[in-house]
Amino acid sequence: MSTNFKNQMKEVMSLAWSFVKRNGFSMSEALKCAWTNLKLKTALKVKIVEFYFKKTDGTLRQAFGTLKENLIGEVKGTGRKPNDNLQVYWDTEKEEYRCFKKCNLIKIA
Repeated sequence: MSTNFKNQMKEVMSLAWSFVKRNGFSMSEALKCAWTNLKLKTALKVKIVEFYFKKTDGTLRQAFGTLKENLIGEVKGTGRKPNDNLQVYWDTEKEEYRCFKKCNLIKIA
């Protein structure tokens, strides 16, 4: 097995297990959500992606985001610590960084 595949599997399994422990997901739900998160993270690095997630108030949000270097505007440091439970992305509509809880990702369009 390639090192890249092993790293991806480790990331998916640890993310899925955190969904089970923190959010009460079944392992099946957790693995589906973890794989969707990995696919989103990979796609965000390459292009602008349309995806849907559930906001903390329960409403569904459609988002268009990217993490591609040449599409992101000027970045000002905030001094915040990174949080492993959140997915950060550059919102192409608002033109600023936004985030959502990884466990709330619904689908990638």
